Amino acid sequence: MSHVVYAGPTISAGEIRTALPGARVRPPVARNDLFTETWTPGDTAVIIDGYYRERLSVGHKEILWLLGQGVRVIGAASMGALRAAELSSYGMRGVGTIFHLYAGGEIDGDDEVAVLHGPAEVGYPAGTVAMVNLRHGCREGARTGLVPQEAAERILAAAKARPFTHRTWHELAGDVPDDQDALHTLRSKIAAGDWDLKHSDAVEALNRARDEDPAPIRPDDTALTGITHNEALKWGSRREYAPGRWMSDLDVLTAARLFDDDYPALHEQALTTLLVDFAAVHGLSLEDYARTWLGVAERLPKELAVWFTEEERAALPLKEQLRLVMVRVWPLWKSADWRPAVMTRLRDTGRWDRWTDVVARADEVAEQHRGRLVVPPPELCGRLFLRHWPGTPPQVAMARRGFLGVEDLGHAATRFFALDVKTPGGAR
Repeated sequence: MSHVVYAGPTISAGEIRTALPGARVRPPVARNDLFTETWTPGDTAVIIDGYYRERLSVGHKEILWLLGQGVRVIGAASMGALRAAELSSYGMRGVGTIFHLYAGGEIDGDDEVAVLHGPAEVGYPAGTVAMVNLRHGCREGARTGLVPQEAAERILAAAKARPFTHRTWHELAGDVPDDQDALHTLRSKIAAGDWDLKHSDAVEALNRARDEDPAPIRPDDTALTGITHNEALKWGSRREYAPGRWMSDLDVLTAARLFDDDYPALHEQALTTLLVDFAAVHGLSLEDYARTWLGVAERLPKELAVWFTEEERAALPLKEQLRLVMVRVWPLWKSADWRPAVMTRLRDTGRWDRWTDVVARADEVAEQHRGRLVVPPPELCGRLFLRHWPGTPPQVAMARRGFLGVEDLGHAATRFFALDVKTPGGAR
């Protein structure tokens, strides 16, 4: 089990690693960042800081998806407190005073915790003061007599009237010329950490993550989040490779599946390795595991013959036929996703960059012929693409590359249609 902490201006990476030795410290969280991490059930994500201006903020469905993967999610101090107040009824854990202020309705604006800050290279220095820290400081100052009540009220009113981007100490000083002493006290005590509520809540969240056992694992709830495993794989690797053009690792894999002549062998090897591992979990050999799943005793049922070429049916012993049919009908019997294992092998071949370039070329050719080339519907696109694999039964040709059928093939080939018809052989 591991801890992943998303933080920036609220608490330093050094403090995080002191409280949670071995934690993976990440920048403030933004949209899709949760998908880029490798998660295991029982892990803990601690969300402290997050973007919502420079980048899209982390989505509620992303956090729900993470909970569905069996990951404990703790939120505190800043964006984490805000999201925890919104999602606590779904399993996200809120920690600290700021969370309770949001959950109880005492505060409700994003601007309460928002601050401008500098870059990661210099430790995210805060350029403005958080409204929630001013509230806490004024309350503590009035309680201890260090800040007069009337001054506290004027300072809070002046700060709230400003957008968070202009809540600097200098600008606040211009708003309350008669309360300079009170403002100086607030600035000193917040800077020292005494009245820095965001920081103290962050420390509490880290301690909670370290000391408490993970919450019970919730089952995956795709219906609730609307995020499928496929989307998680896609968004986790999606990047803008040129202005306005995007690709993911799944797009690169698709290019290899369509155009790499050596791909079927790689696909078969990767899935065979997965099968051996599945069989070992049950204490079985691959052959016995396949017999159990397929219900085969002495010979392969004729209904399964469609998954082989005539040469394979004539030459392969039953043991090999069992292995191959399990690989080729994978999507029909096994929910485990084979794509991560295949992508790892594809990278090891040294051909990953080649197929990355093919995706980029496909987009470029499609743009060049936009409005002058009609891309057919997926089923027709798939049937047209089958011409690349002559001499092999279509069902076998598609299965060797992990396609469920003609429409599935067509959906994959659509992005590459212009490249395929306008530059024959150009993808190879």
